Amino acid sequence: MTSSNQPKRFYKQAAIEPIEGGWTVALDGRTIKTPGRAALTLPSERLAKAVAAEWNAQEEHIDLLAMHLTRLANVAIDRTEEARDDMADELARYCETDLICHIAETPDELAESEESHWAPVRDWAGDNLGVNLVPVIGIVASPQPDASLNAARDHALGLDAFRLTGLVYGAGLYGSALLALAVEQEAMSAEDAYEVSRIDEAWQAEHWGEDAEAKEATENKRLEAKALGVWFRALA
Repeated sequence: MTSSNQPKRFYKQAAIEPIEGGWTVALDGRTIKTPGRAALTLPSERLAKAVAAEWNAQEEHIDLLAMHLTRLANVAIDRTEEARDDMADELARYCETDLICHIAETPDELAESEESHWAPVRDWAGDNLGVNLVPVIGIVASPQPDASLNAARDHALGLDAFRLTGLVYGAGLYGSALLALAVEQEAMSAEDAYEVSRIDEAWQAEHWGEDAEAKEATENKRLEAKALGVWFRALA
């Protein structure tokens, strides 16, 4: 979105305020509403401070697409409860084609790098969550155990709206339910999970080069991963 399409900053200061059920953010004393016109009720003071920091960081125009925490909060409040079952199903679908279950056929150097980073995450998910996924060589998915898909789905359904929102967002960011689960459970940082998710991409860039557009996309995703880390730490 170009600056000409972005709303102008219309406030001087974003500050947090306690409200019933948690905390909110006020712009020059006027509390923020979600797109669904609900109160922006955040479950922790730490998250409220992080969201306020996003608003204070805006310059002449407001870059809504870059305000990852605000967008996640809007989804958690406006959509997640009514879409809870669908979101749990979505996580299970990520398990069926989980990135870290697909090992490169060649070269051996890349395959070994992937497995050295991915196998411990698969093992962790099986040992701690009962989500045991079958790895394969190549891009053709293997049927995954129903018990594991159900375990992932049940775990998602047991989360509050804010954690569930972050979990499904992470699965999309990483292309991996297992990496997202590791981040949500604080077994791995969100930033490390992103780097682990792009081992193949990084190998290709190292050996064949990377154009400016790809570099920009990578940096944007790193910012998303950083925001997701802030999200989960603020919910801890």
